[in-house]
Amino acid sequence: MPRPIKATIDLSALQHNFGMVRRHAPRASVFAVIKANAYGHGLLRAARSLAGADGYALLELDAAVRLRDAGWTKRLALLEGVFEASELRVAAEHDLTIVIHNPEQLRMLDGARSGVSFDVLLKVNTGMNRLGFTPRAAIDAREKLKKHPAVKQLTLMTHFATADDARGVAWQMKVIDEIAAGQQLQRCLANSAAILRYPETHADWVRPGIMLYGCTPFADVPARELGLKPVMTLTSAIIAVQELQAGERIGYAGTFEATQPMRVGVVACGYADGYPRHAPTGTPIVVGGQRTRTLGRVSMDMLCADLSAIPAARVGTPVTLWGEGLSADEVAAAAGTVSYELLCALAPRVPVIEA
Repeated sequence: MPRPIKATIDLSALQHNFGMVRRHAPRASVFAVIKANAYGHGLLRAARSLAGADGYALLELDAAVRLRDAGWTKRLALLEGVFEASELRVAAEHDLTIVIHNPEQLRMLDGARSGVSFDVLLKVNTGMNRLGFTPRAAIDAREKLKKHPAVKQLTLMTHFATADDARGVAWQMKVIDEIAAGQQLQRCLANSAAILRYPETHADWVRPGIMLYGCTPFADVPARELGLKPVMTLTSAIIAVQELQAGERIGYAGTFEATQPMRVGVVACGYADGYPRHAPTGTPIVVGGQRTRTLGRVSMDMLCADLSAIPAARVGTPVTLWGEGLSADEVAAAAGTVSYELLCALAPRVPVIEA
């Protein structure tokens, strides 16, 4: 009998969330972000379900090649560009759009063989201070790329650092607007938070990521209030029940001590499945349709749930770790992380089924 843990991917929810992107940014073209195996949901599975997108944004060159080999003809953008000159040949052969965010990548482009050409996203550092040319350097790079024989279409790009909090985007929009002034260039700016909150950022292309998968980009607004539906639901079952007396402890290091007699359910899910090891006692979990809490330290293959208020729970009772009925955002917050990490960390050993 197989281990009971599985991840169910609700493709209709993925399509619903894509519809929310279109609703909020009806005039913009969409790069659906499917990097990191589509945030753990499956690269080709997500691409099929997001067929209404105008293009796909990803990180890994081999993933882009997989999409081309599978027959995808829409724009494929490499969000960090290429990492060495030899990758330009592969990118050209597969008609990939490349991000250029540093002078070394410009030099690689200068060395590209004659006859190859690319659509280019010029990354401008407007305050995130990760990737991108400084505003002054971006103007020089812009002018060079506009005339470069290896560039077909040039688009300006930036990434917002605070679209999800009170500081907003105006301070970064001012920078990108100055660089775009007087230029007949498209712009690719908005992430999920900006799509939902700042219509002035939608421009020509938007890049939805976490909202596609049914999680919120905001710490203070639940996904359901944004009209988003969870796409991945991680479920398992109780595989053992322990009766604890007051003073007895659970698991490694005995970090939880019972203060009274209680029932504890052992769940077939642990950090080797992608559940966060650092999730503390009290992290929400659903057992037999009833909300309860985790107890003690998460193990490699198991974790424990409080069954004190769920007398009907027994071996075989279904458990929801996150997803439908329990937002991954809430589980992540309890564990001191973000839902992105939970979704991306789903382990290869967990069976994935489509719904």
